[in-house]
Amino acid sequence: MRKLKSPLAHGGSAEAREQFREYAVGAQPHLRRSAYLLCGNWHTAEDLVQTTFGRLFRSWPRVQRADSIDAYARTVLYRAFLDLKQKDHATVALDDAPEPASPADDAALRLAVRSALDTLPPRARAVVVLRFWEDLSVDQTADALGVSPGTVKSQTSRAIAILRQRLGTAVSELIHD
Repeated sequence: MRKLKSPLAHGGSAEAREQFREYAVGAQPHLRRSAYLLCGNWHTAEDLVQTTFGRLFRSWPRVQRADSIDAYARTVLYRAFLDLKQKDHATVALDDAPEPASPADDAALRLAVRSALDTLPPRARAVVVLRFWEDLSVDQTADALGVSPGTVKSQTSRAIAILRQRLGTAVSELIHD
């Protein structure tokens, strides 16, 4: 296996390493939560965040020149998730749809949404999380995932239909077209 060298690992400035460290400490909670929403497992979420930070560290001088470091990191995270899912050939049983939750029960609703998200295909799940958790536009989501805006729209539409089917009327409280 080939080791990739970071410009910061040897000979990089202490200032650049400290800037990366500060960014990573500040961004970690949000990236970790987003990763959890994508994969549904805290351990895998941690792995995705570490993969993201590894990729950012290797490219830190270029990352710093980006218009938005957060947007760059988000793109790296979502692409790392999709890379992981391409390697993971596990299937999800669609017959195990959660029971519709009562709107009054927030905890049950959160668990039902979490369970319904687990049934979405990886790209559709990434689109839903980017659009409704990260609150990105169609174009921003397309840029983050490296797909066309039309793909984002169709994936969103299909994913919302699946979520509506699994969550019943409770989904209308969460998703506003």
